[in-house]
Amino acid sequence: MTAMNKPVIAQKAPCPTEVEAGQVYFWCTCGKSKRQPFCDGSHTASGFNPLRVQEAESKTVYLCACKQTSTPPYCDGSHTKL
Repeated sequence: MTAMNKPVIAQKAPCPTEVEAGQVYFWCTCGKSKRQPFCDGSHTASGFNPLRVQEAESKTVYLCACKQTSTPPYCDGSHTKL
């Protein structure tokens, strides 16, 4: 992977996010969105595409904002190594 196609680190902490059962969300994979952790279309022509997220139940999830997680879109603690 080259520096050209690595995501931007939006922040070095997860985004606690309330999600509603059945609601579709699009998680930002490029890190450029101004609406973190969600996509705002900033990825255009970057080679990145948002990740569709839909939970079966309403709950709080911790979405990755460093974009280095091995379990997208969820935080796996990768930000602690940056």
